[in-house]
Amino acid sequence: MKMDFDINSNDNSLFVTSQCNNRCLMCAQPPLNRDDIDFFFERNIKLIDNAPNGLTNIGITGGEPTLLQEKLVHLIKYIKLRYPDSLIHILTNGRAFSDIQYTRKFVEPSNILFGIPLHSEFPEDHDTITQVKGSYIETMKGLYNLGNIGADIELRIVINKMNYQRLPQLSEFIWRNLPFVTYISFMGLEDTGYSIKNHDKIWIDPIDYQIELEKAVTSLAEWYLDVSIFNIPHCLLRPSLYKFAKKSISDWKVTYIDTCLKCSKKNECCGLFSTSKTQSLNIKPIEY
Repeated sequence: MKMDFDINSNDNSLFVTSQCNNRCLMCAQPPLNRDDIDFFFERNIKLIDNAPNGLTNIGITGGEPTLLQEKLVHLIKYIKLRYPDSLIHILTNGRAFSDIQYTRKFVEPSNILFGIPLHSEFPEDHDTITQVKGSYIETMKGLYNLGNIGADIELRIVINKMNYQRLPQLSEFIWRNLPFVTYISFMGLEDTGYSIKNHDKIWIDPIDYQIELEKAVTSLAEWYLDVSIFNIPHCLLRPSLYKFAKKSISDWKVTYIDTCLKCSKKNECCGLFSTSKTQSLNIKPIEY
């Protein structure tokens, strides 16, 4: 976990709590049952006070940030006083926004992007991955409530063994039911945290879901939705997907192995998670 702000970093984030009300099978930052909200709130206020000028993007992450309740609203306003033009990217499961009164507290200030995971279009599958019954319904209500206040939403799909086969169907569901989202991000799995103990349930080599990913991504693009691919190296993608792939892995945990040094796409590629216990056996240089 990164503990300071760096003007040259691609990952300036405030960690606001270790607590979470989901228990996602592939969570890279497993939640802890401890009362740490006040501690991190005070620490983050000091961090903002001492941060360098000119930051354009600030993340808020955890755990689950909405467990701060009113303190999250205050934290956002404090950031905006210091950085009025910065984009605030909040990574949240979205469940708290099923309460419309709470959601309306985020109408102002502007420049907030809510990153919310949707694991499946089937409630049972989503709830199986989060390990919380009813989480799908609350997340969907949260997405609609945020949409109703005009919030910018990044819909995040972490691809794993339990959901990859229905990626094309999920993309059609998004097009039909969530066309108001701002961005759609398909994300490769970071094999750390809960992912290690649930390895057999959720790990899949990205090379093995390229058919489904290509169908999902190209369909969304054809429907004029803003779709991207994160955390999957170019050599594990079909060439038709290169244009959707982003350099996404945080600079403090990205790595390139020796094989990558020979690759013509290295400067464009997101690289690998240095934190992952398992790496694909299909990493190879792309040569032209």
